[in-house]
Amino acid sequence: MITSLSEACGLVKIRTTTGFIFSNLNRELMDFKNIHIGQIIRQRVSESGIDTYRICKFLKCSEDEINAMYSSKSLDSEVILRWSKILEYDFFRIYTQHLIWYAPALVKNQSVVKHESGLPKFRKNIYTKEIIDFILNLIKSGEKTRNQVITEYRIPKTTLYKWLGKYKS
Repeated sequence: MITSLSEACGLVKIRTTTGFIFSNLNRELMDFKNIHIGQIIRQRVSESGIDTYRICKFLKCSEDEINAMYSSKSLDSEVILRWSKILEYDFFRIYTQHLIWYAPALVKNQSVVKHESGLPKFRKNIYTKEIIDFILNLIKSGEKTRNQVITEYRIPKTTLYKWLGKYKS
């Protein structure tokens, strides 16, 4: 049985001197605080078995440039997007996960006037089915109340109630 939100994400949270690192259930470490995108891409290339020639052709660069990307801590977003396409893996989710774990909590009742942004507003669900099931099981088993879930996991009240209505079992 899944016992924590990190496990529901397929991650085990490990405390270090610099923060937390997370390990997937295969025990591969992922440091969401200090992301080294080049190493992560190299790992995905290794797992996928895609030939270097095909990667070079798709990215329109040389093997030396590919190796330089592997050693880069950060890459241009266009380059990451192309890597995501060829490796069929959303590398941007790693940065989203960083925001989830490390972004400061929102301060309520700020007196700052908010301006409407011209940027698009995304409603894409960042909660996986495993996370939703985990949260709903906590409530169903009586381990946590609805208010505890809302407070501890910072899940919006409306989101939780939509889940409760949608995933009745």
